[in-house]
Amino acid sequence: MQQIKLHELFATRRRILNFTAKSTTMNLHEYQGKEILASFGVNVQRGIVADTADKAVAAAKSLTESTGTSWHVIKAQIHAGGRGKGGGVKLAKSTDEVRSIANDIIGMQLITPQTPPEGKLVHQVLIAEDVYYPGASETSEIYMSVLLNRATGKNMIMYSTEGGMDIETVAEETPHLIFTEEIDPGLGLQPFQARKVAFNLGLSGTAFKEMTKFVAALYKAYVGSDASLFEINPVLKTSDYKILAVDAKVTLDDNALYRHKDYAALRDLKEENPVEIEANEAGLNYVDLDGNVGCMVNGAGLAMATMDLIKQSGGDPANFLDVGGTADAARVETAFRLILKDPKVKAILVNIFGGIVRCDRVAQGIVDAYKNMGDAIKVPIIVRLQGTNAEQAKELIDASGLNVLSATAFEEAAQKVQSVL
Repeated sequence: MQQIKLHELFATRRRILNFTAKSTTMNLHEYQGKEILASFGVNVQRGIVADTADKAVAAAKSLTESTGTSWHVIKAQIHAGGRGKGGGVKLAKSTDEVRSIANDIIGMQLITPQTPPEGKLVHQVLIAEDVYYPGASETSEIYMSVLLNRATGKNMIMYSTEGGMDIETVAEETPHLIFTEEIDPGLGLQPFQARKVAFNLGLSGTAFKEMTKFVAALYKAYVGSDASLFEINPVLKTSDYKILAVDAKVTLDDNALYRHKDYAALRDLKEENPVEIEANEAGLNYVDLDGNVGCMVNGAGLAMATMDLIKQSGGDPANFLDVGGTADAARVETAFRLILKDPKVKAILVNIFGGIVRCDRVAQGIVDAYKNMGDAIKVPIIVRLQGTNAEQAKELIDASGLNVLSATAFEEAAQKVQSVL
């Protein structure tokens, strides 16, 4: 597989993790993901979640009794990768260390490459068994994920011998060490495909057999839970040839949660952006980004083009916001208020294609919302309306006397965004 194709696959993986449009997703904590994996027969590193140091010590003692482990791994539970690099994963060699480490991690503001600059507050930790015990041979770490390859319409297992590393780095520096196995959803995972995965990973004997079982159970979990992504980094081959999921990053498809009422209850709102939660409750598709130009569009495809337009004009998108097929005054006002919660926003670009909805009605909704909000709007607004009654809409905007700049062409809109930044 060529390197460019690998980058395309990883771009898809990141969009699944971080981008929400019409098909929304729900991220889980590691311990929740492991619970789902275990329910489908996947061997996992055992652990108990705790939200205080005392509970962490009790969890460690319980694990010692049930597993025999004398050392424990303390893992911060937040919706972000790279926890170890930020000090959120540590090994404890005694119950005193369990207490001390858990006390340090719980309540810390953990900063990783995947958190906002200010980090995320850690509310709980996972006390896990130490599975890197000595034995007949060395342990080895493997990367494995299951996701949909949208280019082919098939599910895909992506795996590598370079577990424990950032997979994007592996893809860039040593792409030949990444393998993929595509599975026809209608046929399901075939036994020869699971054996192929184990073979490409260089396994033999007991470890080979255990890996084929692991892969089959993992794929069953992915399909059975209606997941968008399963990522395990690392999968561990222990010194006694067991295959275990040591980590678990699981993303579920919101649209399938009606089939999994128990999974829906796993949502941790403390880990989600409060503005995105508010938008979801208002029926708007919103994703917070890091730029300075707010976006309000109708349709995910137009939204992507709008973000490109903003970049070309010298700005950066501050959000993705799809108002859907309606854009009346109340809906527009809600959208404006959500966008303006971000203090970095220096301008707002409204880009609406009027197909079913008439542009003049959208324009009137924008004018009414602007007047209703009064002094709450302190940044210029650029409105591009194209489609049914676009000319009438432009006239209405231009005659409003408000700090709103109208445009009909993409290039014109880009120039006006550039002029106000």
